[in-house]
Amino acid sequence: MQHLGFSHSKLKIGSFDFTCCEGCQLQLANRESSLVEFLDLLDIRNFREISSERHDDYDIALVEGSISREDEVQRLKAIRNQAKVLIAYGSCACFGGINSLKNSFTTEQCVREVYGDSHVDTLPVRRISDVVNVDFSIPGCPVSKEEVEHIIVSIATGAMVSLPKYPVCVECKQQLNTCLFDLGEICLGPITRAGCKAVCPTGKTACLGCRGPAEDLNGASFLQLVADRGLSMDELDEKLRFYNCFEDLSNGKS
Repeated sequence: MQHLGFSHSKLKIGSFDFTCCEGCQLQLANRESSLVEFLDLLDIRNFREISSERHDDYDIALVEGSISREDEVQRLKAIRNQAKVLIAYGSCACFGGINSLKNSFTTEQCVREVYGDSHVDTLPVRRISDVVNVDFSIPGCPVSKEEVEHIIVSIATGAMVSLPKYPVCVECKQQLNTCLFDLGEICLGPITRAGCKAVCPTGKTACLGCRGPAEDLNGASFLQLVADRGLSMDELDEKLRFYNCFEDLSNGKS
């Protein structure tokens, strides 16, 4: 396994969590793998969700969660120094995620609201790439287990790694769903990167954009669509800010 400097038969992987719910790690902790070759490639060296063993010799680091404390900054840098490849996975790691809603308030306001007068070591929320270099990003809330497996296999074998470029609307049409805009709801499917199989719209729940922007999205046209349907621009702003994925579009709107 020589493509990225791996000199042994199994890929040594560590999975690490920061400020998050650990839902993405739970996706991978499910022992039912979609790819037989995935399990054959792995030597799990550090993964708190599935083993109490801790080893610091790993080639690939999977990092979930955003960064919200100084000790997390130092820990993340140490992980980056060890890993040949660092993968940010999940919306929190890739974009800051729901945790980024905290950044709309002062640190003092956030601490007082949740912890009262107690002292809490906390910082404004940052995505992983704000702190260290990230080699690959896999978005989603949670991530798709199948997608993570395919990407890790691709990295290990030197194959091309890519995410869908088209929006969720493509997958939604493939599911023969009724467009939620036609039902009077704001859905971020037209501007969100596909790869989730349109699981939320298929369940009649509007897409909130957890996979981030699709490539070459037409933001002006999307904003015009919302306006033409007479839908709430305040609701749109709330949805655009939810995962911190559409900062440019949200700023452009306001």
